[in-house]
Amino acid sequence: MDLTAMFSMTYGLYVVSAEADGVRSACLVNTATQVTAEPPRLIVSVHKDNFTANVIARAGAFTVTAVDMTADMKYIGNFGFRTSADYDKFANFNVATSAVGSPYVTDHACAMMACHLLETLDAGTHRIFMGEIVECARLSDAPPLTYAYYHGTLKGKTPPKAASYKA
Repeated sequence: MDLTAMFSMTYGLYVVSAEADGVRSACLVNTATQVTAEPPRLIVSVHKDNFTANVIARAGAFTVTAVDMTADMKYIGNFGFRTSADYDKFANFNVATSAVGSPYVTDHACAMMACHLLETLDAGTHRIFMGEIVECARLSDAPPLTYAYYHGTLKGKTPPKAASYKA
């Protein structure tokens, strides 16, 4: 089976973030999807072993930013290849706080959606978090960065905790 066929799915790159008990966390994901318009809801998929998954569960809320085409590999590496368990991913960027109390980075982001957590689904290696959007804003006019552009043009790698990872 050629799982690289999954790279043909149209994905973006997103930073999902949350804060619980004074602990801020964020990670880069390629699976964030609007599921309904009324009420506005979306889902994100986060690896169970990812520090951010546990912070989202404790917070009962999360914020998603759509990464835009201005993002460089340093920015992507900061959120995609490091852990919030022992590193402050927000330290070198402009940070705002969403209506649900989640920090989010406004740099290299074209949109933001803040969600109250409604349900969590166990998807094997990942948790799927469904949230109701309570705040939503455009942050820039830059086009969103697609996963295809990340792989094809930027020659980006897929980390082991990504939903599309293949050893």
